[in-house]
Amino acid sequence: MATHREPTDVTDRFPAKHLARPQIRQLPEPPTSTWRIIGPGVIAAGVGLASGEFILFPYIASQVGLVFVWAALVGVVTQFFLNMEIERYTLATGETALTGFSRFWRHWGLVFALLTYLANIWPGWVTSSASMVTYLWGGNVRWIAIGMLIVIGLILTLAPIVYVALERAEMLKVAMVLVLVVVGAVFAISADAWSAVPQIITEASVPVEPLGFALLLGALAFAGAGGGQNLVQSNWIRDKQFGMGRYVPRIASPVTGKPEAAPSTGFIFEPTPDNLSRWRSWWRLANREQAYTFVLITFVSILFTSLLAYSTVYGKPGLSNSIGFLRVEGEQLNAAVGGWFGAFFWFVGAFALFAAALGIVDYTSRLAADVIKTAYARQAKESTLYFGLVWALVLIGCIVLLAGLDQPLVLLVVSACVGGLMMFIYSVLLIILNRRVLPEQIRITWPRMAALGWSVGLFGVLSVLTIITQGAKLFGG
Repeated sequence: MATHREPTDVTDRFPAKHLARPQIRQLPEPPTSTWRIIGPGVIAAGVGLASGEFILFPYIASQVGLVFVWAALVGVVTQFFLNMEIERYTLATGETALTGFSRFWRHWGLVFALLTYLANIWPGWVTSSASMVTYLWGGNVRWIAIGMLIVIGLILTLAPIVYVALERAEMLKVAMVLVLVVVGAVFAISADAWSAVPQIITEASVPVEPLGFALLLGALAFAGAGGGQNLVQSNWIRDKQFGMGRYVPRIASPVTGKPEAAPSTGFIFEPTPDNLSRWRSWWRLANREQAYTFVLITFVSILFTSLLAYSTVYGKPGLSNSIGFLRVEGEQLNAAVGGWFGAFFWFVGAFALFAAALGIVDYTSRLAADVIKTAYARQAKESTLYFGLVWALVLIGCIVLLAGLDQPLVLLVVSACVGGLMMFIYSVLLIILNRRVLPEQIRITWPRMAALGWSVGLFGVLSVLTIITQGAKLFGG
């Protein structure tokens, strides 16, 4: 006769209706230095140094000054807490957050994968890069963007270990952006712009009337990462072999025939004194890595690109209500500093946006491959799924561009609105997951729950307001 048993094993807390419970293993020893684990935060910052940093926040600064830059700090700090709760689950289990969500309802992963695709099939991220290329050398934006998509597909297909190639590309990009920041601070930002910096606090506002909720939500949601990019922190730290992720092999190119990522159900450790001591070290290192890279690099970049826009094109009559303002900004930089600096600005911008596009194709495909492998096709090879999805996204992007949808600012606002809605939903799920499933000693604490509660309220309110205002425009209200 079966008897009722209270959950005593650490695996008993994991819902097993849809997925097998994790195996028990020891938590690996952490490295002794934060520098040994630098990478995922740089990738997050690198992929995130795109639409928000080069387009949305500078565009807002060109229209209303620095009064909305405060929102970048709010967005980045909010995403820091989101990222860390996503990382908490993967550090402890080696599973992605989407796998954790799927333990409660099998199709949660599919919902987020589809929303991520919805946000990213509109390739505003690659048309933005192509637009800046045309400022340097001319050409047709549509065909340059299509060429870039094909190159991205080839890079992700031929890289022996995808994570390593992505990490190197994003580190190079971040280095180039930081050079732009330093050179711009010395040569291009005017004394008037520096004196206006206090406006960020003293005149902080939400300029809805001139800009609209959709654009402001897009800037806030894309300050740093946004949408599906936050969720893929699980995959990136697992590929970097953080915590229990060390037991999960990485995605490798099927062309090389090297090992691929194993089944996505993972592992958990017993909360022994030794394991808990290692956990505290891993948790400190992971928090530092995110703060030193993702938070710091992202906010500094947004601040300085906004200052560049404010110095050069704020108040300029007839400024284009599109990405074309970056052409004018480059021309003004040429006039103020010399012909070399405007070209340097466009070149760094084009490379930064291309590297962001590389990361976006990677994480969109990575999320979907993980979901399909875990919940629907457990016998499939994850590497094969990943590369098929990469080329599917490349093909969809080409079709969208050939159909004539090539206005970057419009496409980015659409993507950002979807991203904001996603962040509202998974903020709720992260609270449930990390409170209910993980052992008591490592589960989410009340201060971190409050931070995620703020995220729920912030993105929930902004999403509703955006839907209302955009719906009124659509139906003539």
